[in-house]
Amino acid sequence: MSAPGREQRDPSARVFAPDFLTELFRNPLDPGYADAAARRRREPPSAARRLLARPVGLVVVVVIGFLFAVAYRETMAEEPGRAKARAGLVTEIKQREAETDRLTARADQLREEVNRERDAALSGSQAYRLRNLEAGTGLARVRGDGVVVRLADAQGDKDAVTGADAGPDHVLYSDLQKVANALWAAGAEAVAVNGQRLTATSTIRSAGEAILVDYRPVTSPYEVSAIGPGSMRDKFDGSRAASLMREVARSTGLSFGVKDAEGLTLPAAPQPRLRYAESPVSPSPSPGSGVVGSSSPRPSGSGVSPSPSGGGR
Repeated sequence: MSAPGREQRDPSARVFAPDFLTELFRNPLDPGYADAAARRRREPPSAARRLLARPVGLVVVVVIGFLFAVAYRETMAEEPGRAKARAGLVTEIKQREAETDRLTARADQLREEVNRERDAALSGSQAYRLRNLEAGTGLARVRGDGVVVRLADAQGDKDAVTGADAGPDHVLYSDLQKVANALWAAGAEAVAVNGQRLTATSTIRSAGEAILVDYRPVTSPYEVSAIGPGSMRDKFDGSRAASLMREVARSTGLSFGVKDAEGLTLPAAPQPRLRYAESPVSPSPSPGSGVVGSSSPRPSGSGVSPSPSGGGR
Protein backbone atom coordinates (compact mmCIF):
# COMPACT_ATOMS: atom_id res chain seq x y z
CA MET A 1 0.00 0.00 0.00
CA SER A 2 1.53 3.25 -1.11
CA ALA A 3 1.51 6.43 0.83
CA PRO A 4 -1.05 9.05 -0.09
CA GLY A 5 0.07 11.49 -2.72
CA ARG A 6 2.77 9.20 -4.15
CA GLU A 7 2.53 7.53 -7.49
CA GLN A 8 3.30 3.87 -7.82
CA ARG A 9 6.29 3.16 -10.11
CA ASP A 10 7.16 0.02 -11.96
CA PRO A 11 10.49 -1.37 -10.56
CA SER A 12 11.44 -2.61 -14.04
CA ALA A 13 11.30 0.94 -15.34
CA ARG A 14 14.27 2.09 -13.26
CA VAL A 15 17.10 3.79 -15.15
CA PHE A 16 20.61 3.02 -13.99
CA ALA A 17 23.32 5.59 -14.72
CA PRO A 18 26.46 4.03 -16.25
CA ASP A 19 29.43 3.84 -13.95
CA PHE A 20 32.59 5.83 -14.56
CA LEU A 21 34.62 3.10 -16.26
CA THR A 22 31.78 2.17 -18.63
CA GLU A 23 31.29 5.80 -19.61
CA LEU A 24 35.04 6.26 -20.03
CA PHE A 25 35.34 3.37 -22.48
CA ARG A 26 32.16 4.35 -24.28
CA ASN A 27 33.20 8.00 -24.73
CA PRO A 28 37.02 8.15 -24.44
CA LEU A 29 37.24 11.75 -25.68
CA ASP A 30 36.33 14.72 -23.59
CA PRO A 31 33.11 16.42 -24.79
CA GLY A 32 35.11 19.60 -25.31
CA TYR A 33 36.93 18.02 -28.26
CA ALA A 34 33.64 17.23 -29.97
CA ASP A 35 32.38 20.77 -29.34
CA ALA A 36 35.59 22.27 -30.78
CA ALA A 37 35.34 20.07 -33.89
CA ALA A 38 31.70 21.02 -34.40
CA ARG A 39 32.48 24.71 -33.96
CA ARG A 40 35.33 24.41 -36.48
CA ARG A 41 32.95 22.91 -38.99
CA ARG A 42 30.39 25.67 -38.43
CA GLU A 43 32.91 28.48 -38.41
CA PRO A 44 35.97 27.59 -40.49
CA PRO A 45 39.08 29.66 -39.63
CA SER A 46 39.74 32.72 -41.72
CA ALA A 47 42.45 32.92 -44.35
CA ALA A 48 44.52 35.27 -42.16
CA ARG A 49 44.38 32.84 -39.29
CA ARG A 50 45.43 29.99 -41.54
CA LEU A 51 48.34 32.03 -42.88
CA LEU A 52 49.39 32.97 -39.36
CA ALA A 53 49.24 29.37 -38.13
CA ARG A 54 51.84 28.22 -40.66
CA PRO A 55 54.72 30.44 -39.50
CA VAL A 56 53.84 29.76 -35.87
CA GLY A 57 54.03 26.02 -36.49
CA LEU A 58 57.29 26.47 -38.36
CA VAL A 59 58.76 28.48 -35.47
CA VAL A 60 57.71 25.79 -32.97
CA VAL A 61 59.33 23.09 -35.10
CA VAL A 62 62.53 25.16 -35.41
CA VAL A 63 62.65 25.80 -31.65
CA ILE A 64 62.15 22.12 -30.84
CA GLY A 65 64.84 21.14 -33.32
CA PHE A 66 67.20 23.72 -31.84
CA LEU A 67 66.61 22.34 -28.33
CA PHE A 68 67.32 18.81 -29.52
CA ALA A 69 70.49 19.98 -31.24
CA VAL A 70 71.70 21.78 -28.08
CA ALA A 71 70.94 18.72 -25.94
CA TYR A 72 72.80 16.44 -28.34
CA ARG A 73 75.77 18.80 -28.44
CA GLU A 74 75.95 19.00 -24.65
CA THR A 75 75.74 15.22 -24.39
CA MET A 76 78.53 14.72 -26.90
CA ALA A 77 80.62 17.42 -25.23
CA GLU A 78 80.40 15.58 -21.89
CA GLU A 79 81.17 12.17 -23.42
CA PRO A 80 84.96 12.74 -23.65
CA GLY A 81 84.98 13.70 -19.98
CA ARG A 82 83.14 10.53 -18.96
CA ALA A 83 85.36 8.40 -21.19
CA LYS A 84 88.44 10.07 -19.73
CA ALA A 85 87.22 9.50 -16.18
CA ARG A 86 86.50 5.85 -16.93
CA ALA A 87 89.90 5.41 -18.57
CA GLY A 88 91.52 7.01 -15.53
CA LEU A 89 89.73 4.61 -13.19
CA VAL A 90 90.73 1.60 -15.30
CA THR A 91 94.35 2.80 -15.32
CA GLU A 92 94.32 3.29 -11.56
CA ILE A 93 92.87 -0.19 -11.04
CA LYS A 94 95.60 -1.72 -13.19
CA GLN A 95 98.27 0.23 -11.33
CA ARG A 96 96.93 -0.94 -7.97
CA GLU A 97 96.80 -4.53 -9.21
CA ALA A 98 100.39 -4.29 -10.44
CA GLU A 99 101.45 -2.84 -7.09
CA THR A 100 99.62 -5.63 -5.25
CA ASP A 101 101.36 -8.24 -7.39
CA ARG A 102 104.73 -6.61 -6.75
CA LEU A 103 104.16 -6.51 -3.00
CA THR A 104 102.95 -10.12 -3.06
CA ALA A 105 106.11 -11.23 -4.87
CA ARG A 106 108.22 -9.30 -2.36
CA ALA A 107 106.34 -10.92 0.52
CA ASP A 108 107.01 -14.36 -0.99
CA GLN A 109 110.72 -13.57 -1.23
CA LEU A 110 110.84 -12.44 2.39
CA ARG A 111 108.95 -15.53 3.44
CA GLU A 112 111.49 -17.74 1.68
CA GLU A 113 114.30 -15.95 3.50
CA VAL A 114 112.54 -16.39 6.82
CA ASN A 115 112.02 -20.10 6.08
CA ARG A 116 115.71 -20.57 5.28
CA GLU A 117 116.77 -18.83 8.47
CA ARG A 118 114.27 -20.85 10.45
CA ASP A 119 115.41 -24.16 8.95
CA ALA A 120 118.99 -23.25 9.76
CA ALA A 121 118.07 -22.51 13.37
CA LEU A 122 115.97 -25.66 13.87
CA SER A 123 117.04 -29.25 13.80
CA GLY A 124 116.28 -31.40 10.78
CA SER A 125 113.33 -33.26 12.27
CA GLN A 126 111.72 -30.12 13.67
CA ALA A 127 112.09 -28.25 10.36
CA TYR A 128 110.64 -31.22 8.44
CA ARG A 129 107.64 -31.43 10.78
CA LEU A 130 107.04 -27.69 10.53
CA ARG A 131 107.17 -27.78 6.71
CA ASN A 132 104.61 -30.60 6.67
CA LEU A 133 102.30 -28.61 8.92
CA GLU A 134 102.63 -25.54 6.72
CA ALA A 135 101.90 -27.57 3.60
CA GLY A 136 98.78 -29.01 5.19
CA THR A 137 97.49 -25.63 6.31
CA GLY A 138 98.24 -23.91 3.00
CA LEU A 139 101.05 -21.71 4.28
CA ALA A 140 103.73 -23.36 2.14
CA ARG A 141 104.08 -23.96 -1.58
CA VAL A 142 103.40 -27.56 -2.60
CA ARG A 143 104.09 -29.61 -5.70
CA GLY A 144 102.59 -32.90 -6.87
CA ASP A 145 100.18 -34.69 -9.19
CA GLY A 146 96.48 -34.02 -9.21
CA VAL A 147 93.59 -32.75 -11.30
CA VAL A 148 92.51 -29.43 -12.80
CA VAL A 149 88.81 -28.55 -13.08
CA ARG A 150 88.16 -25.83 -15.65
CA LEU A 151 84.98 -23.77 -15.75
CA ALA A 152 84.31 -20.96 -18.22
CA ASP A 153 81.41 -18.66 -18.99
CA ALA A 154 79.31 -19.30 -22.07
CA GLN A 155 80.08 -17.19 -25.11
CA GLY A 156 78.21 -13.90 -24.99
CA ASP A 157 78.48 -10.16 -24.48
CA LYS A 158 79.52 -9.17 -20.98
CA ASP A 159 80.87 -5.94 -19.58
CA ALA A 160 84.40 -6.74 -18.41
CA VAL A 161 84.25 -4.00 -15.76
CA THR A 162 80.75 -4.29 -14.29
CA GLY A 163 80.07 -7.92 -15.18
CA ALA A 164 76.59 -7.05 -16.45
CA ASP A 165 74.27 -9.70 -17.92
CA ALA A 166 75.56 -12.39 -15.56
CA GLY A 167 73.05 -15.20 -15.36
CA PRO A 168 72.66 -18.97 -15.62
CA ASP A 169 75.12 -19.08 -18.54
CA HIS A 170 77.87 -17.63 -16.35
CA VAL A 171 79.88 -19.34 -13.64
CA LEU A 172 78.63 -18.44 -10.18
CA TYR A 173 80.61 -18.31 -6.96
CA SER A 174 78.51 -21.20 -5.66
CA ASP A 175 79.74 -23.34 -8.57
CA LEU A 176 83.34 -22.81 -7.46
CA GLN A 177 82.34 -23.58 -3.89
CA LYS A 178 80.75 -26.88 -4.94
CA VAL A 179 83.77 -27.90 -7.01
CA ALA A 180 86.27 -27.03 -4.27
CA ASN A 181 84.28 -28.85 -1.58
CA ALA A 182 83.91 -31.90 -3.83
CA LEU A 183 87.68 -31.96 -4.38
CA TRP A 184 88.31 -31.79 -0.65
CA ALA A 185 85.84 -34.61 -0.13
CA ALA A 186 87.61 -36.66 -2.83
CA GLY A 187 90.86 -36.53 -0.85
CA ALA A 188 92.57 -33.34 -2.07
CA GLU A 189 95.51 -32.26 0.05
CA ALA A 190 95.83 -28.75 -1.47
CA VAL A 191 93.42 -26.71 -3.61
CA ALA A 192 93.82 -23.39 -5.44
CA VAL A 193 91.44 -21.31 -7.58
CA ASN A 194 93.18 -19.37 -10.35
CA GLY A 195 96.38 -19.48 -8.31
CA GLN A 196 94.69 -18.44 -5.04
CA ARG A 197 95.45 -21.09 -2.44
CA LEU A 198 92.56 -22.18 -0.24
CA THR A 199 92.96 -22.65 3.50
CA ALA A 200 90.66 -23.44 6.38
CA THR A 201 89.65 -19.77 6.60
CA SER A 202 89.36 -19.03 2.86
CA THR A 203 86.16 -17.63 1.39
CA ILE A 204 84.65 -17.86 -2.08
CA ARG A 205 81.95 -15.24 -2.39
CA SER A 206 80.50 -12.66 -4.72
CA ALA A 207 80.50 -8.86 -4.62
CA GLY A 208 77.98 -7.69 -7.16
CA GLU A 209 78.79 -9.74 -10.24
CA ALA A 210 82.46 -10.26 -9.34
CA ILE A 211 83.74 -13.48 -7.76
CA LEU A 212 86.24 -13.05 -4.93
CA VAL A 213 88.57 -15.69 -3.52
CA ASP A 214 89.94 -14.45 -0.21
CA TYR A 215 88.81 -10.95 -1.27
CA ARG A 216 90.82 -11.06 -4.51
CA PRO A 217 88.86 -11.04 -7.80
CA VAL A 218 89.10 -13.95 -10.20
CA THR A 219 87.77 -13.99 -13.75
CA SER A 220 86.72 -16.57 -16.31
CA PRO A 221 88.06 -19.09 -17.19
CA TYR A 222 88.30 -20.50 -13.70
CA GLU A 223 90.77 -23.29 -12.95
CA VAL A 224 90.41 -25.18 -9.69
CA SER A 225 93.67 -27.08 -9.21
CA ALA A 226 94.00 -29.82 -6.62
CA ILE A 227 96.87 -32.06 -5.49
CA GLY A 228 95.93 -35.41 -4.04
CA PRO A 229 95.95 -39.20 -4.42
CA GLY A 230 95.45 -41.01 -7.71
CA SER A 231 91.88 -41.97 -6.79
CA MET A 232 90.84 -38.31 -6.45
CA ARG A 233 89.84 -38.00 -10.14
CA ASP A 234 87.44 -40.95 -10.04
CA LYS A 235 85.89 -39.86 -6.74
CA PHE A 236 85.36 -36.33 -8.03
CA ASP A 237 83.81 -37.56 -11.30
CA GLY A 238 81.31 -39.57 -9.29
CA SER A 239 80.41 -36.70 -6.97
CA ARG A 240 77.10 -34.86 -7.02
CA ALA A 241 78.87 -31.56 -7.75
CA ALA A 242 80.48 -32.92 -10.92
CA SER A 243 77.16 -34.39 -12.12
CA LEU A 244 75.40 -31.09 -11.45
CA MET A 245 78.03 -29.05 -13.31
CA ARG A 246 77.89 -31.41 -16.31
CA GLU A 247 74.12 -30.97 -16.43
CA VAL A 248 74.45 -27.17 -16.14
CA ALA A 249 77.04 -27.17 -18.93
CA ARG A 250 74.70 -29.12 -21.22
CA SER A 251 71.73 -26.86 -20.55
CA THR A 252 73.38 -23.42 -20.50
CA GLY A 253 76.51 -23.70 -22.64
CA LEU A 254 78.99 -23.34 -19.80
CA SER A 255 82.38 -24.94 -20.28
CA PHE A 256 83.19 -27.66 -17.73
CA GLY A 257 86.06 -30.10 -17.93
CA VAL A 258 88.28 -32.24 -15.73
CA LYS A 259 91.79 -33.37 -16.61
CA ASP A 260 94.70 -35.07 -14.88
CA ALA A 261 97.77 -32.95 -14.25
CA GLU A 262 101.32 -33.94 -13.34
CA GLY A 263 103.77 -31.75 -11.49
CA LEU A 264 101.25 -29.17 -10.28
CA THR A 265 102.70 -26.35 -8.20
CA LEU A 266 100.31 -24.52 -5.90
CA PRO A 267 101.54 -21.31 -4.27
CA ALA A 268 101.35 -20.61 -0.59
CA ALA A 269 98.43 -18.68 0.81
CA PRO A 270 99.00 -15.20 2.20
CA GLN A 271 100.23 -15.13 5.77
CA PRO A 272 97.16 -15.04 8.01
CA ARG A 273 96.62 -12.35 10.54
CA LEU A 274 97.54 -13.78 13.92
CA ARG A 275 94.97 -13.55 16.67
CA TYR A 276 95.73 -14.11 20.32
CA ALA A 277 93.33 -15.24 23.01
CA GLU A 278 93.40 -13.25 26.20
CA SER A 279 91.83 -14.07 29.52
CA PRO A 280 89.04 -11.65 30.46
CA VAL A 281 89.60 -9.25 33.30
CA SER A 282 87.27 -10.22 36.12
CA PRO A 283 85.69 -7.36 38.05
CA SER A 284 86.65 -7.00 41.68
CA PRO A 285 84.31 -8.80 44.09
CA SER A 286 81.69 -6.66 45.69
CA PRO A 287 81.35 -6.62 49.49
CA GLY A 288 79.27 -9.48 50.74
CA SER A 289 79.42 -11.36 47.49
CA GLY A 290 79.45 -15.10 47.77
CA VAL A 291 80.95 -15.68 44.29
CA VAL A 292 84.13 -14.13 42.98
CA GLY A 293 83.41 -11.78 40.10
CA SER A 294 79.70 -11.55 40.79
CA SER A 295 78.05 -8.16 41.03
CA SER A 296 75.28 -9.36 43.34
CA PRO A 297 75.26 -11.56 46.42
CA ARG A 298 74.76 -15.20 45.64
CA PRO A 299 74.67 -18.03 48.16
CA SER A 300 77.47 -20.51 48.02
CA GLY A 301 76.56 -23.90 46.69
CA SER A 302 73.93 -22.50 44.37
CA GLY A 303 75.50 -24.26 41.40
CA VAL A 304 75.48 -21.15 39.24
CA SER A 305 78.84 -19.89 38.03
CA PRO A 306 79.35 -16.39 36.66
CA SER A 307 79.97 -15.95 32.97
CA PRO A 308 83.47 -14.74 31.91
CA SER A 309 82.12 -11.36 30.89
CA GLY A 310 80.13 -10.88 34.03
CA GLY A 311 76.82 -11.15 32.15
CA GLY A 312 73.73 -13.00 33.14
CA ARG A 313 74.50 -16.21 31.27
